[in-house]
Amino acid sequence: MAKQLQSIRGIHDGLPGEVANWQFIERQFEQVFRQYAFAEVRLPVLEPTELFVRSIGEETDIVSKEMYAFEDQGGDHLCLRPEGTAGAVRAYLQAGLTRSGGQRWYYKGPMFRRERPQKGRLRQFQQIGAEWFGASGPAEDIDMLAMAWQLIQSIQLQHVHMEINSLGCPDCRPAYRDTLQAYLTDKQQHLCETCHQRMHSNPMRVLDCKVQSCQQQLTDAPEMVAHLCEPCTSHFDTLKTGLAALAIPFVVNARIVRGLDYYNRTAFEIITDQLGAQGTVLAGGRYDGLVSELGGPATPAIGFAAGLERLGLLLEASAVSVSSAGVDVAVAALGDATLSYSLQVAQQLRQHGLTVLHCGGGNAKRQFKVADRESARFVAVLGEDEMQAQSLTLKNLASGEQITCDITEAIQHIK
Repeated sequence: MAKQLQSIRGIHDGLPGEVANWQFIERQFEQVFRQYAFAEVRLPVLEPTELFVRSIGEETDIVSKEMYAFEDQGGDHLCLRPEGTAGAVRAYLQAGLTRSGGQRWYYKGPMFRRERPQKGRLRQFQQIGAEWFGASGPAEDIDMLAMAWQLIQSIQLQHVHMEINSLGCPDCRPAYRDTLQAYLTDKQQHLCETCHQRMHSNPMRVLDCKVQSCQQQLTDAPEMVAHLCEPCTSHFDTLKTGLAALAIPFVVNARIVRGLDYYNRTAFEIITDQLGAQGTVLAGGRYDGLVSELGGPATPAIGFAAGLERLGLLLEASAVSVSSAGVDVAVAALGDATLSYSLQVAQQLRQHGLTVLHCGGGNAKRQFKVADRESARFVAVLGEDEMQAQSLTLKNLASGEQITCDITEAIQHIK
């Protein structure tokens, strides 16, 4: 017997039950996006490798260790996208939209990173993201965070909360960086090897280290929020006031950081305690420097992304009821002579918006078993008498009620 092939490690199939959860999330999210005047864009999975080298950074784990990059037959250096923001910026610039006013986009689709697979963390994973180009002030940040919170509320998730921070700006961050670096130098012997490297290249990333011994050394580390310049302080205060006015619960978490210099001011995450170490279900922030980093004009922007698989796991943990389409009518053809008529009936029922399963004809008992297995609401029984009268016998499988009627009456009865 030939060896049975398996999917690649960390890349999973989406089977019907799981996909029903994903579709529910997508429907709810799309409704919220429309309410905030965000339009969908569809971006390619393949991008130039240079796009992420320039945006994320060649020294980051994502680019140096996790990205699926290769050279194609034409000698082009390509990769499977590890995240969505850089591709959205490229599309924004390539379409020449920098003078077209604010652009509010959302997207969904697979991303790829060769990480160590675990619950809520896959090598192919799905994200739903949003980007707002031209979002210049705290009012836009408030709108963006309010939309993110409404997305999570729309799918009735429990045990989630929002955390926010300010990352400062190029005016106030250098002095803070020096202060933090001096603090870390004193603690260097107690920090992990990764933090030894980060404290020189990007000291703010040390604050985000998950190693317990490092966290113990950081209890009294200086925080960016205490070193903000006056404009950044005003921006952050307005953000907090706006969230409070909208009754959106939040806490300030000074340990929320981003690894790259083009991120500034607002950073935020929506967190759960239901998924172990993979507790972040939505994260985002302001990135006023990225558009210019990729060759465009200075453009203020803010965005976020949410992991669809993690949200699906949370739906299960929160016992949210997700209704699936189900089968409205199972069509049972009794006798070979009725097969063509039964196919015509099934097609007419479908044309009126019903979900219809044809049971294939043949043995009547088998066909009723199929209808029961598919949890059909009704069975349309078609024998020779029904065919001659151009009617059908409609049975309600829940109540046992049975009527014989024409197709128009049957459709009204089912609906």
